[in-house]
Amino acid sequence: MIRRALVALGIAGGIAAVLRVRGTGGTPPQRGGWRELSPDELR
Repeated sequence: MIRRALVALGIAGGIAAVLRVRGTGGTPPQRGGWRELSPDELR
């Protein structure tokens, strides 16, 4: 039973490592952000 738990943890760790390496951080959006709302948009 302990061996199965260790194998499951190892597989989960491997999947997490692959996803972390493969995942692209990307760049934050260069446009957009906060803008002032008009009173009509608040309704």
